[in-house]
Amino acid sequence: MWSFQLCCHLALFLAGIILHICTDTVKGLNVCVSGSATSCEECLLLHPSCAWCSQENFGRGRPFMSQCDLSQNLLNRGCKARYIENPRSTSSILKNKPLSSKGSLSAQYDIIQIQPQKISLSLRPGHQTSFEVQVRPVEDYPVDLYYLMDLSLSMKDDLDTIRNLGTKLAEEMKKLTSNFRLGFGTFVDKNLSPFSYTAPKYKENPCNGYKPFPNCVPSFGFRNHLSLTDKVDRFNEEVQKQVVSRNRDAPEGGFDAILQAAVCKERIGWRKEAYHLLVFATDDVPHLALDGKLAGLVQPNDGQCHLNEENEYSASTKMDYPSLALLGEKLAENNIFLIFAVTKRHYVLYKNFTALIPGTTVEILDQSSKNIIQLIVAAYNNIRSKVELSVWDQPEDLSLAFTATCQDGKPLSGLSKCAELKIGDTVSFNISAAAHSCPSPGTKKSFTIKPVGFKDSLEISVDYQCDCNCTRFSQANSNHCTNAGTYTCGTCNCDLGYHGTNCECSEDEVGSLNLAACREAKGKQVCSGRGECSCNYCRCYESEFGKIYGMYCECDDFSCARHKGILCSVPSILKCVLVRECMVQKNPGFRDCIECLLFNTGKFADNHTCQRMCKDKIIVTETLVCAASIDAMTVLLAVVGSILLVGIVLLAMWKLVITIHDRREFARFQSARSRARYEMASNPLYKHPISTHSVETTFQMYSKSYNGGVH
Repeated sequence: MWSFQLCCHLALFLAGIILHICTDTVKGLNVCVSGSATSCEECLLLHPSCAWCSQENFGRGRPFMSQCDLSQNLLNRGCKARYIENPRSTSSILKNKPLSSKGSLSAQYDIIQIQPQKISLSLRPGHQTSFEVQVRPVEDYPVDLYYLMDLSLSMKDDLDTIRNLGTKLAEEMKKLTSNFRLGFGTFVDKNLSPFSYTAPKYKENPCNGYKPFPNCVPSFGFRNHLSLTDKVDRFNEEVQKQVVSRNRDAPEGGFDAILQAAVCKERIGWRKEAYHLLVFATDDVPHLALDGKLAGLVQPNDGQCHLNEENEYSASTKMDYPSLALLGEKLAENNIFLIFAVTKRHYVLYKNFTALIPGTTVEILDQSSKNIIQLIVAAYNNIRSKVELSVWDQPEDLSLAFTATCQDGKPLSGLSKCAELKIGDTVSFNISAAAHSCPSPGTKKSFTIKPVGFKDSLEISVDYQCDCNCTRFSQANSNHCTNAGTYTCGTCNCDLGYHGTNCECSEDEVGSLNLAACREAKGKQVCSGRGECSCNYCRCYESEFGKIYGMYCECDDFSCARHKGILCSVPSILKCVLVRECMVQKNPGFRDCIECLLFNTGKFADNHTCQRMCKDKIIVTETLVCAASIDAMTVLLAVVGSILLVGIVLLAMWKLVITIHDRREFARFQSARSRARYEMASNPLYKHPISTHSVETTFQMYSKSYNGGVH
């Protein structure tokens, strides 16, 4: 097993080396030239580093030079800077109000906790731009707290504990904010079987026949008893009116209640300019989506407000429970921090929920809710000590990367949140944005970045740089295009029926005869597939590997063999006599003479006319013996053999190490055994399996024996 893992690691190492070599090779290529872009827009999409030269007649010589290249290459080749199209991604700030330091009562609507508030991004696909965002939680910010309580029978002691909660909680919260409001709601579960008691005798009193607590109210999904108010005495009054209920199964319908408390903003009374805290107090697990099918509820939860005139959840018996995803979406949409106040035995479950629902915390609730005030204050301080950014409506073709700089001033790449903050601390986030594609022309998109639970947000509009500025100066029926095409960005887009670099050839002229002039032989590609036929002659493309030339673009300076990194032949000098095709390719006018004089082959050699036809003397200035081609099978066997050899060597080393280790351990055992102070027959750990006990045969009771005899 050990040797197999070693071989796997070795194979991965070798594969990594090969991949690194291949990657470095690819990085060295000029993708702008190799892409053969025919328009400015196509050039910009090839790679973020590609630029287009719209200068008139640029690259129109022979051989053909691409108008799409690296910006520096275009400048070096004579393109003036004003004609180079190379847009960059940029960001611009549209709204930038300064951050507030304190949330006073008189200026609540002007409190700013994120800066800037609106920016615009202009993105070129593949090119990245970045912008900075700062967040500062202000002091003395208004707080709305809604207390949502499980009113099932198991929470009766907790209900008795919180009857004066409003007054005490208000006193504690005033230490943190001068503007505090409190609300109250309760829940049990859906009044359907198998979740609740639905038999006729339980219709009005589910506790009928239950001796420990014979009277209770029918179960319900959710009731809003008190909308958010600064009159905390009313909270105490509403709590004192409540009577517990009874449901059948252990899980509760609390998630129904959370969703309604979140989405019914007007009925609950959430203020836009306040922190929204929703305290969820329960001693059991919740029902989740799809549980409603047990009662025949197949309609998914729609996430809408369904409170009737009695402030009760009217769709409790019509729709399923909400999913965690829906719950998280609605809480974030309404800037609500959810605080799970649960008993210790359910802490782990609700802790897992916090990882799935942004902006939630969990605290342990004592029996009878004795620590509820301390719990709420601790949760509030925990919430205020964190800042986390969330993204809304992010376009699919846009990627974002976050780097957080928290209170220690160190940038943390990949993080979009900061913790352990003090109120008034300012944190910053560097956000990089990049587009991956071009949408349809004129498309504009937008998305929002906001701190979780904050009303403040950053609005971001996005437009795409997929068009070239030079297209605005297009000329139809231009003289540059022989009045038969549109001149755009230095190139001619010919009208139907015309052809050529400047649209100088009509379709009638560019027939098979003209294209045949651009073929080396019948059946071969036009311009050898490495150029374009422009009115009877080939204009060869550029290549990142080297130069392409010839009447039919059939020649190049990179396909021949090389010796010590040098091309096997150069003009007028024959360096490698073994590579005949390379030589004649570089000296096409002397092909037949080279073949007959140096190799005694070709048509002149067959007719014995070499000396008569080839008057010029060909001198070989240097003769090199080119390396023989390497057999692929030999390389493969060498690599495989090397891997096996290394594996065998490592396996032998491992076996040697294990053998030495085993011998040392055995020697240590023998040494310990020889030093033992007891014989094998008297092992102190040995206990004899037979035990002996003496039993008296005479019993006395009241001075009489058992058989009635008198002593």
